[in-house]
Parts: sequence; structure tokens; C-alpha cells
Amino acid sequence: MLLIYTHKITPRLTYVMRHIFVNILGIELDFTTKVEEFIKHTGPKITYTKQPLQNEFFIRSNELLFEQGINDIQLNIGDWDGTPCFFQAGERSTIPFDIFAASFFMLSRYEEYLPHVKDIHGRFSPKDSIAFQNGFLQKPVVDIWAYKVLQALKERFEDLEYKTKTYEFISLIDVATSHCYANRGVVRGIVGMLMDLGTFKLKRVVERIAVGFNRQKDPYDNYAEIIALHKKYGIKCNFFFQFADYSKYDKNVSTNNIKFKSLIKHVADYMPVSLAASYSSFSDLELLKKEKANLEEVINRPVNNCKMRYNRVDIPQTYRNLIATEFTNDFTMGYTFELGFRAGTCTPFQFYDIPLEVKQPIKVHPFAIHDISLSKIKKDQDLFHQVQLITNEVKKVNGTLIAMFSNEVLGNREDRNWMNVYSEVIKQQYV
Repeated sequence: MLLIYTHKITPRLTYVMRHIFVNILGIELDFTTKVEEFIKHTGPKITYTKQPLQNEFFIRSNELLFEQGINDIQLNIGDWDGTPCFFQAGERSTIPFDIFAASFFMLSRYEEYLPHVKDIHGRFSPKDSIAFQNGFLQKPVVDIWAYKVLQALKERFEDLEYKTKTYEFISLIDVATSHCYANRGVVRGIVGMLMDLGTFKLKRVVERIAVGFNRQKDPYDNYAEIIALHKKYGIKCNFFFQFADYSKYDKNVSTNNIKFKSLIKHVADYMPVSLAASYSSFSDLELLKKEKANLEEVINRPVNNCKMRYNRVDIPQTYRNLIATEFTNDFTMGYTFELGFRAGTCTPFQFYDIPLEVKQPIKVHPFAIHDISLSKIKKDQDLFHQVQLITNEVKKVNGTLIAMFSNEVLGNREDRNWMNVYSEVIKQQYV
């Protein structure tokens, strides 16, 4: 067991230490504030405080893990053997940076509490993040720092025991619009037809008629192909269905539609089904609870996983709402328009609520790849190369790579054959 000596044991300290040592590295640990207990310990140990006790493995602590609330922090990015890092620890420190404070800054989304300009949907912009501004958004730095510490510990303590994780890839299918034309009702069908005619979208008119007369499959109806693909390659997949009333940003098939309910039940027979919360439920707790209950009634099993519409996260309120709705897992932590690791990690982690100074009972599963961000890459070859680069980064640290695609994008063949692209991405993971 690894023993950590510190001058004060705080919720922040135990939270981030457990993520790094237990979740990422598989090392059992304990904490002490007693010098005599630390000295007596014969196994691996670390001093995490302002001054070393003797000549032990020492990491000089930043104040961040011993503070409360939010303070204005000035960050200076340094380099640790080719890896960006911050919170320099000085020459006497065995590790040149306080990676525990830096990891807490990333995992807690500390910067999202600081003043910033939100976009039209109330989202934090990736361009305001320290990772984007300093060129390390596409690196899971928290995991990289953890493995660098592991290497240093192994050099000092030959009897160090740890468990190695294995790389995992998970695909999320976001179903905010289950069908493009089918099952949408007579009124919405007529209105859609008139709008297409009014804007001279004749291809859509022809397609709409063909689907209406069952001459052609709805372009968004690619569920059987996706399920078959994942079964063939044994890659994990999770479908997120929006099951909500119609609104400005929520335009799925009616929740009363029998065929829509049958589709959800059918998919749930083969793959996990979770809730894609509606735009309207973002700030309406009762509506969120209603959507969860309604989806549970359809699939006749608990719905524990959720993602928010347009990947909207208002920290910490979004997670408080999800907890109040009894969700245990969130899959919203990522950026729609940029590839990379919003929280700096590719390992699922518990959410830490800074105003309450408590680790909350909901696990955050961060995604690093989004189909919208991939759509900005014009050549398929460049797209696959970019996916491979991110895959390699996650494999180096035995992490979990989560990618988010929507059935809408996969049904789009205007700019490229997205279903073929998706198939190649899945095949990449199988190799």
C-alpha cells in the first residue's frame, strides 16, 4: 500500500489522489498527517506538503488542494520531458510539478467556474480552455502525468504493487431525431414537404415521397447496420434516445408514436439504451425526471446513463440535476466542435462539486471524438489519421476512448458516406 503524508487531509486531496492512484494506476493508498506513522511505514510512500521530512519521495504541494471555493489562478505552462504541465514544484521536489493540483484543476473543470463568455446554448467554449490555448487538448494529460509518476515510483520502490488496466473503446449513438421523414405525423410531413418545395430542395422532396410510399428506407434508419457492425467487431456501443415533447430544439418523433417505441424496445434488445435529455429539460428538473421515467417505462428497465442535448454542461448545476434525477453516469463531458479531452483525462471519474466541496455520486465518462468535429476534416484519409492519433494517445495510458456519433450524421451522404467512415473507425479499433 502507498502511504501519503500531508499536513492536512482535505476532500480535494483524497478525491484527486484516488483518481490518479486507484482509478488510473490501480495502486491502493492511505493517508496520514502523523510524521511517526509515515516514518514507520516500510512500503512505498510520498510526502505531499511544503517541505520534505528527510530524503523521501517528495512532491511540493500547491495550495489548490487545501483551499476552498474558487480563486483567480495564474497558470504558467511548463514542460516535463515533452509533456505540458503547470504548478511548478521547485528543485527539491522529486516531481517538478504538482500534478495532483494540476489534475484537480482539470478534473473539477475549475476553469469553467471562472468568468467566461458562453455560446448561444450556454456552453463553455473550448477556445477558452487552458488545454486548447496551450496545444494539449488532444492529450489525456492527467493520465500521462499519472504514468510518469508511476515510473518514478517504480524506480524508487521496487516492491510497488499496481494493476494495469486495458484499453477500451466505446461508441455512443446520439438519437435526437430517429427518422428524417418517417413516423413524424401527417401535419409535420405536409409542413416539411412545403418547406422543401419552397426552398427548392427537390432531392429531399423525391426522397420524402419515396420513404412515404415505402420505396426507400428512411436515411436516419441505420440502427440495424450499426448493431450488426458492433456485433461483428465486438465493440461496445450505447444508444442515447431523446424521448421528449416537441420544442424549438427538440424535434424527435412523438413519444406517443407506437413505431418509435417499438424501435427503442428493439434496439434495447441488442444494445444498452440511455437517455438523451432534451434541450428543454436542461434547466427543468421535473421535466428531466419525466423523460427518464417515460423512457424507463418503454424499455422496462432502469435508465442510469444520460447525455445532455448539444452537450450542454453548466457546472455544477447540470450534475446536481442529474444526481437529483438519480442518474449514475453522464456522457456529456466533451466538446462538440473540437477533438480532445475536455477534462484532461480518458478515465471515467466522479464529479467534484467545488461550491459544496464534495465528491458527488455520479461518474463522468468523457468523450474525445465527436462526429461534428470530425466533419470539419475534409479528407477521409486525414480524418482516419486524426482518429488514430487520439487512439494512440489513449492506448499509451490504457484508457477509455469514447466517440460520439449521431444517426443523423451517419445517415447523411451529402458531403461523404458517413456510414462507411463510421465502419472504418470501428474497424480501426478492432485491429
